[in-house]
Amino acid sequence: MYPAELVKPMREELTNIGFNELLTSEDVSNALAKPGTTLVVVNSICGCAAANARPGVSYALKNEKKPNNLVTVFAGVDTEATKSARDMMVPFPPSSPSIALFKDGELVHMIERHHIEGRPAELIAENLKGAFNDHC
Repeated sequence: MYPAELVKPMREELTNIGFNELLTSEDVSNALAKPGTTLVVVNSICGCAAANARPGVSYALKNEKKPNNLVTVFAGVDTEATKSARDMMVPFPPSSPSIALFKDGELVHMIERHHIEGRPAELIAENLKGAFNDHC
């Protein structure tokens, strides 16, 4: 587990733009039970989360269509919530960071770490905007 003071600014990059943190399995279940669309970001301490994933998500949320609910779990910190969120992302293997869009509790779009590493934030944002336009 990472120290709270180390991950705090990384958490705030998402909470400052409207994401709710999920800390338990129950939080994940409740969030994904909500009707409509829910964007789940598995946040991470790694460089590709900082340079690509979090900025890409931020850019994507400037889209006209966007998810009804924004939630995040932090890999390596929110262990229980992260496991529960990843269980909902099967058949995709666990990866951090990752970004999943759910509609009425069903996974409809997934961006895995290998889609994030080495790709600019703008490309990730365009991918997400396409998913938002299709499902939101």
